[in-house]
Amino acid sequence: MAAMQLHWDIFCRVIDNYGDIGICWRLARQLVAEHGRHVRLWVDDLASLRPLCPAIDPSLGAQSAHGVEIRHWAQDIAAERSADVVIEAFACELPNSYLRTMAAATRKPCWINLEYLTAESWAEDCHGMASPHPTLPLTKYFFFPGFTTKAGGLLREAGLLSDRERYQKQTPPRDHLEISLFCYDTAPVGDLLAALANMAQPSVVHVPPGKPLAAVMQHLPGPGPWQHGKARIEPIPFLPLDDYDRLLWQSDINFIRGEDSFVRAQWAAKPFIWQIYQQDEDAHLVKLSAFLDRYCAGMGGEQAQAVNDMFTAWNGGEPELAQAFQHFVDHRQAIAEANHAWCEDLGSQDDLATALVNFCAAKV
Repeated sequence: MAAMQLHWDIFCRVIDNYGDIGICWRLARQLVAEHGRHVRLWVDDLASLRPLCPAIDPSLGAQSAHGVEIRHWAQDIAAERSADVVIEAFACELPNSYLRTMAAATRKPCWINLEYLTAESWAEDCHGMASPHPTLPLTKYFFFPGFTTKAGGLLREAGLLSDRERYQKQTPPRDHLEISLFCYDTAPVGDLLAALANMAQPSVVHVPPGKPLAAVMQHLPGPGPWQHGKARIEPIPFLPLDDYDRLLWQSDINFIRGEDSFVRAQWAAKPFIWQIYQQDEDAHLVKLSAFLDRYCAGMGGEQAQAVNDMFTAWNGGEPELAQAFQHFVDHRQAIAEANHAWCEDLGSQDDLATALVNFCAAKV
């Protein structure tokens, strides 16, 4: 291990409740556990980290969990040193005081702007590009997670897929559908509930607190649980990251949102439906289409159409959701088989943490 790469700082501003911090927390843990790095995670909203890591105390400015040093990122910070590798997650903009510390270092750190995940082809062209700072002797590199070897990989801990396989083999068979529902409050949840109520096959729907439960409560009376036609709707507590992974593994269909749960649903190798984070001028729909083009390329025509229709309907487009969902369920087994092949292909590539370590080593 190169000594100059031992210390890493990750900066995270919480934008999407749990997506940004979920990715940064998983990355920090993996860099410590699998690559022996010393990691400081700077977070502006520690309360959002607490549900993912119940061991932390949001009132503390400095603490440790899972070997990661966790710091509260206030308006400005006093850092006695800059790290050897500095990760600016999702263009969060480093504090000026820290930039000055970086610039004053005898050996300049490897500065990474960890970008949002996208399947758009332009991201592969921009992956690894250098951007010199206009006034300081520093260079920032743009690092794009992605779905091919031309990008930076996806977060995947060592042994994750084998752990999933063992867990799923122990899951007993059942007659009903198990569904996890993690969504924004803009999702057409009422239409989904109506579709589930009228399906021939019964279902159990697990709904975490926050926006998903609030969306359900707009359509069903009281705090739940609810029996809604053939569907049993059950509120669940917010799950720490590893427990959430197991929920995805055991469910037959996973409704997920944002980026962190989007990636974890793919490692679950189960049918999933993604609500993408909405952007101005419908820019998110371009991103959604780019993913669907890649993801559905290995599917048969009927399965690909079912996935496209359901993803589109869930994100506010046509066709009508009840029809799209029934079509999706009808092709669930074939979609699951395609998901497993997709997952295996992604799993053959370097994971994000390993790709970052290797990339930074080449920049020393």
